[in-house]
Amino acid sequence: MSLLETWTRGSHTSGGTTHDTYRKGTGPGVVVIHEMPGMTDKVIEFAEEVVAAGYTVVMPHLFGTPEAPMGLRTSVSAFAQVCVSAEFTKLATGVTAPVAGWLRSLARDLHDELGGPGVGALGMCFTGGFALAMMVDPAVVAPVVAQPAVPFAVSRRRGADLNLSPEDLATVRRRAAEGCPVLGLRFASDRAVGTRFETLARELGAAFVPLDLDGKGHSTVTLHRRQEAVDAVLAFFAERLRE
Repeated sequence: MSLLETWTRGSHTSGGTTHDTYRKGTGPGVVVIHEMPGMTDKVIEFAEEVVAAGYTVVMPHLFGTPEAPMGLRTSVSAFAQVCVSAEFTKLATGVTAPVAGWLRSLARDLHDELGGPGVGALGMCFTGGFALAMMVDPAVVAPVVAQPAVPFAVSRRRGADLNLSPEDLATVRRRAAEGCPVLGLRFASDRAVGTRFETLARELGAAFVPLDLDGKGHSTVTLHRRQEAVDAVLAFFAERLRE
């Protein structure tokens, strides 16, 4: 049976761009953004956990092939898609990926439909910083940044960058100061994250809530899943999204 068989496939259009979406569950809204190379079985399994905890989960399909397994071939194929797409930034610093505007629109629509305090957003790896960029919109009240890896940490400057424009960073700072926390997840030894957690702590102060996991790994809630990380995400959503 297809892992997405029980999910409702739809689409969302904003700014002339359309992406497929997969939706399941009831309760407050949460946008789960898949990692590289795409909507793998592990990403879907995590999304199912969020659904089971009592949330309406929407997974946008941004690149890759849904349900394709993690592997070299799928990674190369997905990376090729990303490289030629103007929606994503890979190495540029001090900029917000254009896809963030589309994701904010998706979050706004979900909040308008479901009501409540707002929606949650979780990005991971290549999309880790997208949840932070979505926080620019007031509809997003529970952003989770899981092992953010863009811009690729090939230099000290890139490894510290948050993939935000100065204007968006200022808005994120303001919202954090007004009481919107940001949850961060990473393996403490993960070099792909660079020093972004240190940047977040400096920029957001006590509003940034980091969870550093011991041991080696990268994908905190999927391939290298840790129950501690999943529990922290669900507790964060419950605190921020339940009225």
